[in-house]
Amino acid sequence: MVKWRGREGSKNVEDRRGAAGAAGLSGLAILLLRFVFSRFGIGGIVVLVGGFFALRAVGIDPLLLLGGQPAAGPAQVSAEDQEAYDFAAVILAETEKTWTDIFAANGSVYEAPVLVVYSGQTETACGYGSAAAGPFYCPGDRKVYLDTSFFNELSQRFGAPGDFAAAYVIAHEVGHHVQTVTGISDQVRQAQSGAREEEQNQLQVMMELQADCYAGIWAKHADKYSGLLDDGDIEEGLRAATAIGDDTLQKNAGRRVTPESFTHGSSEQRVRWFTAGYRSGDIAACDTFNSGSL
Repeated sequence: MVKWRGREGSKNVEDRRGAAGAAGLSGLAILLLRFVFSRFGIGGIVVLVGGFFALRAVGIDPLLLLGGQPAAGPAQVSAEDQEAYDFAAVILAETEKTWTDIFAANGSVYEAPVLVVYSGQTETACGYGSAAAGPFYCPGDRKVYLDTSFFNELSQRFGAPGDFAAAYVIAHEVGHHVQTVTGISDQVRQAQSGAREEEQNQLQVMMELQADCYAGIWAKHADKYSGLLDDGDIEEGLRAATAIGDDTLQKNAGRRVTPESFTHGSSEQRVRWFTAGYRSGDIAACDTFNSGSL
C-alpha cells in the first residue's frame, strides 16, 4: 500500500466534479451568442443578456430554458470518490517534489502542471475530454486530466488493482508534462509531421515509453527520499504496465497483434522502460529516441 495518508496534497488541483452540465452549456451559450450577434448585432446581445438577468430576478433559471443544468452548488461526491481525489492530490504533490529536485540539480526551475479532476467529460485546450479515454495530458494548457472512476476501471477492467497502479498512471501523465516543458514533445510533433503513419506511431511509442521511464524515476525518488512506497508497490506498477501494453489490449479485444499500429508500446517494453527509470533514477537513462532497441 502506498503510504499517502496524512501527507499534504498539491495545491495545483482543479476540482470540476459535477460540472459536466455547465461545461456542456458553455459551448451552447457561445453558439447562441454568435447567432444573435450575426443576426441582430451588439444590440441583440444586450437584449439577450438583459433578458437573462430579468428571468433570474423573478426566480427562473435561464440555463434550464437552454436545456442545460441549473447552476451547480458544491458537487456531491461519495466518500470513495473523495478518497480517490485526495490520493491523486498527494501523488501529484510527490511528483512535484521529485521533478523540482531533478530540475534544480540541472540548473533549471520545474513548472508543475495542474491536475484537473472531473466527472464524465470536460473542456480542455485539446478538445473535449472524456472519462472513456482514461487519464490524459493536454500540452495546450499543460494540465493532466483525470476522472477518478478510472481507478476502479484499472482494477476491474484491466486487472491491475492497487493504489500504486493508480499512482503509476498519474506519474506517467506527469511524465508527458516533463516532455512538454523540456521541448521533447514539440520535437516529436515536428518529426511526426509529414511522416508515414507507421513512423508516426513509432515516434509516439518512444514518447510513451519515455513517460513510463519518467514514472519509474518518480517511483525511485518516492521510495528513496519520501518513504512513500511499501513492499509490493513496484510489482503493482509492473502489473499495470503489463495490463495496458498495446499487445495485451489487442489480444484482450480479440484482435490480431499488429506492432506497426502500436502507440504506447508492448507490455514487455512498458515494463522494461519503467524498470529502467526505477533502477537508475536518472533522466539520462530514459532516452528512448536514441536507444538501440525499444
